Amino acid sequence: MRQEVVFDDKLQREKSFAWWLYVFHAISFLFSLGAMSWLPLILNYIKRPDTAGSFIHNHHTWQIRSFWWYLLWMGLGAILFFTIIGIPLAYVIWTLAWVWKAYRLLKGFLRLQENRPASD
Repeated sequence: MRQEVVFDDKLQREKSFAWWLYVFHAISFLFSLGAMSWLPLILNYIKRPDTAGSFIHNHHTWQIRSFWWYLLWMGLGAILFFTIIGIPLAYVIWTLAWVWKAYRLLKGFLRLQENRPASD
């Protein structure tokens, strides 16, 4: 027997809003390496309390943590870049941070589509 998940209108709106935030984070990530992600980040912080108790709350937390960890690694790479010896290491850190952030965005987006929390 096939089971269907039925959402109320509020939960469906919250899911749709989280979906758009993933899109805005991804656009910022692709076109500015995440420099403009602070705009959807503010919306994540504003909307997260409205989704308490649902799987969507986890998606807001996932996006917020992804932003701050990515910023930390990019900042570490920037500090290393200003040292002559650290330039190659900075590029490695920036590349790994970029791949990690892309993975987090894709995983969260796909889990949202499956009506699952971003992290288990």
